Amino acid sequence: MTYRDQYTPGPANGAEIRKDGEKWTLILVRELRHSPKKVWQALTDPAQLREWAPFKADGSLGKVGATVKLTTVRAPTANVAESTVTRADAPKVLEYNWSDHDMRWQLEALGGGTRLTLWTSIGRPCIAMGAAGWHICLDVLDHLLSGTPIGRIAGPEAMKFGWKRLHAEYAKQFGIETPNQPPQAPQNS
Repeated sequence: MTYRDQYTPGPANGAEIRKDGEKWTLILVRELRHSPKKVWQALTDPAQLREWAPFKADGSLGKVGATVKLTTVRAPTANVAESTVTRADAPKVLEYNWSDHDMRWQLEALGGGTRLTLWTSIGRPCIAMGAAGWHICLDVLDHLLSGTPIGRIAGPEAMKFGWKRLHAEYAKQFGIETPNQPPQAPQNS
């Protein structure tokens, strides 16, 4: 049995949403047992991104002004977006756009590890879905950095790894309607 076969995501946690006018932001926080330098490499190096991120990159995201094509993986149709790195303050802050999403990664040293915070702009209907998907991606990142890689889990394949449960948990946490749930007033609005 492999690490991948044993993987099950933990409960929905470490996420919040914020609304600014009509713009929504999903914020995910994860504490990792790895140095900011090691985490930074995983966020910027195309070979490492290929192991955990929901997209593949045709170049490094580690330099301001870099233009990189980010291609969604395992999606019904591949979305290729030309992204520009707008901030790369290694190993602290990384900002770029992915399609119509502004992405901001902040790395803070925490003991011998890192508190990793992701801010991403997101459409309101996609908040719980995005939180569930990024939750799994960050779990896969943690496995990669720990030396027990389980391989990228993205797109429809995530359904086999608890995505539906996470989606429902985040939807409930955020007070967002899911297909089998009546609408609720959004929290943090």
